[in-house]
Amino acid sequence: MTVGTVLITGAGIGIGKATARAFAKAGFRVIVTDILEHEGGSVADELRTAGAEAEFYRLDVTSSAACDAIVADIEQRFGALDCVVNNAGIAHRVPLHELTDEKWDYTFDVDLKGMMRLSRAVAPSMRSRGSGSIICLSSIMGVAYGWDEHVHYSAAKSGVVGLVRGLAVELAPHGIRVNGVAPGYVRTAQALSEEHSLGPAGLEAAASFIPMGRVGEPEDIADVIVFLASDAARYLTGQTITVDGGLLVGRY
Repeated sequence: MTVGTVLITGAGIGIGKATARAFAKAGFRVIVTDILEHEGGSVADELRTAGAEAEFYRLDVTSSAACDAIVADIEQRFGALDCVVNNAGIAHRVPLHELTDEKWDYTFDVDLKGMMRLSRAVAPSMRSRGSGSIICLSSIMGVAYGWDEHVHYSAAKSGVVGLVRGLAVELAPHGIRVNGVAPGYVRTAQALSEEHSLGPAGLEAAASFIPMGRVGEPEDIADVIVFLASDAARYLTGQTITVDGGLLVGRY
């Protein structure tokens, strides 16, 4: 018997994949979504093999029609979603002099507007039921740090914090909680990319200035997300929690 239904975007790899596993372990029916069909389908297969209820939907969060259609289908089959995890995102290295309007707009379309689209789609049924949890992924680059050659990413992830606050205030009277998570340096494909991020050597070097002495693993973030969706966080809304091994408080 499931304890609820969660939809996770960008769940084919990295933090999204770890989050899908964590929710399945907690007894949720997991709706895995991603534009990466092979990876997302494999995650759903893995969860079903382990005994969980899981399904995969291909979802491009830049499409309002796709977000609305998938949510409508899930609600018709299972009722209102208990939780949505807005995790899908991109981070492409682009120096300012090469940052076109199109590149800026695309990053915002995925990293910020995509979260609004899905939140907007699930809110009516959550509101009618009087409960629900929406969780959005920001970044330390959105809550505290600037990131050279990634100003579009930093700006979008800062916008996520404002989105969380605004949605939290608007939806709280209807029993819906909205919170964010801002990961620090985490061992994901994005962070390991030498083209767009630190690369393997840079990521390992980061451990030297993280107070806990290591970079994060996707599971470190996933467990916090599951907590935010749980009744243990019932009086917590509008917050973006930084999960970074003490990085922000430890760098002077």
